[in-house]
Amino acid sequence: MKKQSKKMKIKKSVRNRFEVTKTGKVLRMSSFNRHLRRKKSKKQLRRLKGKHPISNALSIKVKKLLGKL
Repeated sequence: MKKQSKKMKIKKSVRNRFEVTKTGKVLRMSSFNRHLRRKKSKKQLRRLKGKHPISNALSIKVKKLLGKL
């Protein structure tokens, strides 16, 4: 019988923070959006809303931690 290699465990903290789309883009949520929103302008809050793509170099590292690469 062939010995099975160890499965790579995914990092749960990375799984909670990032999302990989079907095309392979890695998305993240904006920072500075959780609290103290009252003093921020509406324009700034609109800009911080939603998910944003991350740079290519960092996305490769994130995909490795998620076991997608």
